[in-house]
Amino acid sequence: MNRKTLVLPALAGLLAPVLTACGGSGGSGDGGNPIVVGVASQIEATKAAPAPLDPAQAYDVDAWNVLRSTLQTLMRLPRTGTAPVPEAAESCGFRDTQNEQYRCTLRSGLKFSNGHALTAQDVKFSIDRMRAINDGNGPVSLLSGIDKVEAPSDSEVVFHLKKPDATFPQKLATPAAAIVDSEVYPKTRLYNGFNVVGSGPYTLKTERKKGRVTKAVFTKNPSYKGGEKPKSETVEMRFFDDSGAMEKALRSGGIDLMNRGLSPTQVRGLENSRNNHIVLQEMPGQEIRYLAFNTKASAVSDKAVRQAMAQLVNRSQLVRDVYSYTGDPLYSIVPTGLTGHINSFFTKYGNPSVSAARKTLQQAHINTPVKLTLTYTTHHYGSSTVQEFRTLQRQLNQSKLFDVDIKGIDGWQQFRTDSTAGKYAAYGMGWFPDFPDADNYIAPFVGKGNFLNSPYRSSTIESQVIPQTRQQTDRNAAAAGFKQAQDTFADDVPIIPLWQGKQYVAARDDVTGVEWALNSSSSLQMWELGRGVAD
Repeated sequence: MNRKTLVLPALAGLLAPVLTACGGSGGSGDGGNPIVVGVASQIEATKAAPAPLDPAQAYDVDAWNVLRSTLQTLMRLPRTGTAPVPEAAESCGFRDTQNEQYRCTLRSGLKFSNGHALTAQDVKFSIDRMRAINDGNGPVSLLSGIDKVEAPSDSEVVFHLKKPDATFPQKLATPAAAIVDSEVYPKTRLYNGFNVVGSGPYTLKTERKKGRVTKAVFTKNPSYKGGEKPKSETVEMRFFDDSGAMEKALRSGGIDLMNRGLSPTQVRGLENSRNNHIVLQEMPGQEIRYLAFNTKASAVSDKAVRQAMAQLVNRSQLVRDVYSYTGDPLYSIVPTGLTGHINSFFTKYGNPSVSAARKTLQQAHINTPVKLTLTYTTHHYGSSTVQEFRTLQRQLNQSKLFDVDIKGIDGWQQFRTDSTAGKYAAYGMGWFPDFPDADNYIAPFVGKGNFLNSPYRSSTIESQVIPQTRQQTDRNAAAAGFKQAQDTFADDVPIIPLWQGKQYVAARDDVTGVEWALNSSSSLQMWELGRGVAD
């Protein structure tokens, strides 16, 4: 996910609860106080991105959290684990030995929140619509392997894939495959604004100011038929300008839970807040932060420049001085904890070395110092981002091999639009997994229409690794291919992985279901949250 958005270390992997909120398993009940979730980020509509809650455009963590609660997909991730289970579907599965035809049968009696029946024709419409709109900033690439979709009856959907893809069930569990009402959503253009018409566990109403959502109210959908069991009648999501204001609201009781945007200082402070009726839970994470390159930009078009940067970046210093060990150094685009991970960047470049970087540049006849600007988004990934980029600037400039400036961009949508347009030579990005598989850290970053719109190409990864690993239903058997891809990334350096985050959830101690608040893709499962009795 772009996701994909990132903020403080966060992420996926099998969730292993460390602490559990006190209280029973009851929800807020009829007329009870809503569970209020704080978010230190923005959902906004801009001229370039006018439909932040249309699944054809939405491709960041906060928007996906909204869509997962309001729109259904055929499959979904369970409370824990990585194997998807049926959601709007009653059953799904491959119907051939080559993993090229995938067939689903829908649950009976599905309805959208407006009362319209949800049929297989709506599923076909939704997938075809996503591909027809083909929004460059959206998640359409997740569905690029589909050849055609058929709806032979009101309850049956058949997907014909261009090539075998064992990860396809995982992709059907993402909002990229969300089912929308064919009578409401335009067929070939975006559904602008902040309305959502879906069949998920909750319906949605939003409050906005100056094109940004200030509050989202989720109310239990009486027409919902699926595998989830919402614990609260109402959940609210409130948006804050920064994590400091969000923490203040948590401590005062203005919100009940937050899990993104926490600074390392806040994590340390919240660890000792049990006597203030706040519980902090730490979970394994697969959020990653990385530097991305426009490999055609003159400053970084020679891969020797990018390799020299990889030889100078001190990840341990970033994790220690900026993030206070709330993350771990990352030496591959694929994070630790996933099948096939190897430390390819450390194997190739070792510990930070000015002499090695100087030799790399000299052998490529690169004049030094190399002038370069590192661009970052100021709020989207949390308040520590500016310190992170100041640290990167200092590391590179102290070598005397680089002359680096840094530039912060305030609006996420503007940053995202400009980065995909190739306006930045090097820029900071984060990635939450669309689904918990190494494929989702490799395929989105290569080939035509990749998530970054990067000009980088690798015939080895595109024509060999991805097709071969997608034929492997046993993901352990795909590990060799994933290792080859990681080594290729380390040699070509289209990106430099920096760190892998941990995930934290801070909640009032009367909130139940905190241990299930995040699934294996680090998505917020709002339907799991209820209210019990505090100790």
